Amino acid sequence: MRTGYWLLILTFILVGFGVIMVGNASFVDAATDFGNKWYYLRFQALWAVLGSIALFVSLKFPLSRLEKLGQIMILSCLGMLVLVLIPGIGTKLLGARRWIGIGFASFQPAELTKLVVIIYLARLFTKSDFQVKYFIYVVFGVLGLVMLEPDMGTAIIIFLVSMTMYFMSGHTLKLFYWLVPISVIAGIILILVFPYRFDRLKSFLDVSSDPQGNSYHIRQALLGIGSGGIWGVGFGQSKQKYQFLPEVTTDSIFAVFAEEMGLVGGITLIGTFMTLIYLGLKTSQNAKNKFESLVAVGISSWVGWQFIINIAAMTALVPLTGIPLPFISYGGSSLIFLMSGMGLLINVARNSS
Repeated sequence: MRTGYWLLILTFILVGFGVIMVGNASFVDAATDFGNKWYYLRFQALWAVLGSIALFVSLKFPLSRLEKLGQIMILSCLGMLVLVLIPGIGTKLLGARRWIGIGFASFQPAELTKLVVIIYLARLFTKSDFQVKYFIYVVFGVLGLVMLEPDMGTAIIIFLVSMTMYFMSGHTLKLFYWLVPISVIAGIILILVFPYRFDRLKSFLDVSSDPQGNSYHIRQALLGIGSGGIWGVGFGQSKQKYQFLPEVTTDSIFAVFAEEMGLVGGITLIGTFMTLIYLGLKTSQNAKNKFESLVAVGISSWVGWQFIINIAAMTALVPLTGIPLPFISYGGSSLIFLMSGMGLLINVARNSS
């Protein structure tokens, strides 16, 4: 249970720090847009409380029962991914239809789907009569619906997590020889066909191009990170959050953090994530059965891929993708379901002791 204990501590450290960083980074936008500088902080704190409840429910949920529910859960998620595309049910914002309104709040089915895909695939890979076609049908069915929203960032994460779980499941790797190249080609086509994605690629290849247009976001992020130096400009002292840096509470929150906390703070945050991922993979090794092991792999890789891609995007190592920083970025659906996943991971650790 010692591993589970540290996973719990690290999760709450990241979540607590995320609430503080959202409040710190958002007060200018919140005051300007809503007349209340604590608007984002209030909601992030609420979601952290709801996520904590979800974590402890997941921690106590019988894993054997969860395995049996995998098929029903994935069918439910596929249904919700269809519903979100229907006008009048799905909420459209900034050209994307990703949310379902629930009273005063909204819910993003794709975030729940990340967790459910992990549970379903862990169940699928443990079946004695496993057939790769079912893996392909489900994963690419989900990816197709997510891309229709459109949400390429979420699709990338689901694809990477699914392939990581397949690789770790012990099944033949022949699938990789044709599926990975086809997926890469499809991704390139999706980038070239849609102008806004192609613009992101161009700004990645040449950060100096169109500094007030396509390259503005990444240039401001790099400016913020570079301004932090070794020790940072000090907590709360970021200049980029004064409406210079786009998406300051979500995708770009690491840039604000690095500006204020510097290289030392950035390395500390990265080290915290790496420790959490290491403990998750260690939990997978010690799990008492294959299903629980693959659930641990899936959740660890989910956090790992999102963390890697977000920071890589903010440091111009990969094109901007719109992938949030786990536990830190603003967003209710993301935080609640990530914490639910961590509850399952801690559950596996506890069950293996």
